[in-house]
Parts: sequence; C-alpha cells; structure tokens
Amino acid sequence: MKKQNMTICLLAIFSTGFTVPALAHTGAGAAHSFMAGFIHPWLGIDHMLVMFAIGLWGCLQGGKQFWLLPMTFLLWMTTGAAFGFANLSLPYPELWVALSVIVCGLLMVNNRKLHPVWAMALVASLAITHGYVHAAEIAKNTNQIQYVFGFLLTTVALHSLGIIVGLIGTKKLKMIRINFGLLCSSVGVLLFVG
Repeated sequence: MKKQNMTICLLAIFSTGFTVPALAHTGAGAAHSFMAGFIHPWLGIDHMLVMFAIGLWGCLQGGKQFWLLPMTFLLWMTTGAAFGFANLSLPYPELWVALSVIVCGLLMVNNRKLHPVWAMALVASLAITHGYVHAAEIAKNTNQIQYVFGFLLTTVALHSLGIIVGLIGTKKLKMIRINFGLLCSSVGVLLFVG
C-alpha cells in the first residue's frame, strides 16, 4: 500500500471516533449503560491511540505477546475500573493517561523487544490508568457491569485494528510504526502540557 493510502487509512480509522457523539444519547437503563461504555473510548484520542498501539505493539513483539499484551490490557483495565468504582484515589489520573500516550509513542518509534513479563507489566501499568479514568467518568445511574462490557468491547475493536494494521502493513510496517509513534508522542505531549 502506498504511503499516502496508508496515511489516509489510518486517519479514517481514527476519525471514526469523532463521528459517534450523537449516539451517546441512547436513552436510559441497560442500553444507556452499555452504550456509554462502548462510546467512551471513541471520544478520547488518548484512549484510541493507546488501545490501537497495544494491538500493534503486540503484533510487533510477536510470539505469545501477540495475544498476551492485548489480553493483559483488558484484564488490568478492568482492574483499574474496579479501583475507580471503589473510589480509590489515583493522583493526577489525566496526567498518567497523557504519559501512557507518550510511552506508546516511544514504544512504536523504538520497537524494542521486551521480555514478555516486562512487556506485560508495562501494559498493565498503562491499562490501570485508562480503566480508572473510564470508571471515574460515568454517570451515577449507570450500570457499572454493562458500562465495563461496553468499553471492553471497544477496546477489543481498537486492539484488533492495531493487529490488523500490523499484519496487513508488513511491507511498510517500519514507516507505519514510526509515523504512528510520532503521532502518539506528539498527542501525548500536548495532553501532558495542556
């Protein structure tokens, strides 16, 4: 795929997150709880970039990490949400989220192979913060379990998009990885200082 076509493809994937706010008003009850969770990750560029990056990084790491890293993210994001629902305090959660975007950018640019245990620990630390922020931003009348299922489904979709890009773009993977990493790092820095 030509560089311009790949860039357009990536922009199209990420721009889909900006087209769903009208769906946020789905009503009340169970559907609202699930939809609120499903839509939440699409509304923040930080969430989209990190979740996509975890899928792509798992693909880059190869072997067991292909599936271990996304699964680790899902598990620890759920744990972070439980911390948020329990009203445990995480200082400066938005700064940690911004830092996670920067870290994902650096992972993409450097493409350093890590031992699976270290890679999983890093992914877990990123995921806890995202889960915590997801939980902190829900309405009081939202069903927490349905909300979690909603954002887990979106996370699986974003991880899958990262994996697909990693698998399809094998000939241009270095260019994709570096450009995506620079995008993540730039957005992360803007979020961090903003």
